[in-house]
Amino acid sequence: MLKRIVAGLLIAAGLGGAAAAGGLHKKTWFEVTFKDVAEDLATAREEGRRLALIIEQENCIYCAKLHDEVLSDPEVADYIKANFMVVQYDMWGAEEVTDLDGKVLSEKAAARRWGLNFTPTVMFMPEAAGDAATAREASVQVMPGAFGKWTVLNMFRWVAEKGYEDDLPFQKWHAQEIETLREAGRL
Repeated sequence: MLKRIVAGLLIAAGLGGAAAAGGLHKKTWFEVTFKDVAEDLATAREEGRRLALIIEQENCIYCAKLHDEVLSDPEVADYIKANFMVVQYDMWGAEEVTDLDGKVLSEKAAARRWGLNFTPTVMFMPEAAGDAATAREASVQVMPGAFGKWTVLNMFRWVAEKGYEDDLPFQKWHAQEIETLREAGRL
């Protein structure tokens, strides 16, 4: 917790990586941390939330779509804030990242290590990483791309409800949820 406060103060003062994050779309509820995945995972768990890493880049039209059309929707934002700690990474950034195995590298190198090549991408982390060496290996789900409100909200719900532990894949679960929304007149 103290590290998060210090990181926030450094960024507010114009120190500690503000340049690397310049130009990215931001939400006020994104967490400012030292990007130590294990530490962030522990903090999220202590707060009774899940950790989601969102990887974006400057001038990304799909990132803009996600922020402007989906994450700004109060229903989506309220659900995510209540259930997830979201930490933003810049796919081409120079800020230091500490992966689960303790390896320190830049955001850019971490994105390569994690095999990410599209923005936005959301990596959903487990409650505990176990023996995984990298955040990508530990992730329970990866959502590449900017989808509409219901796909994004339902993906966050599916992860929060541990749908990945069941035999019903997200696509089928999501289709059932959409049908329920149609029946309720919400679509």
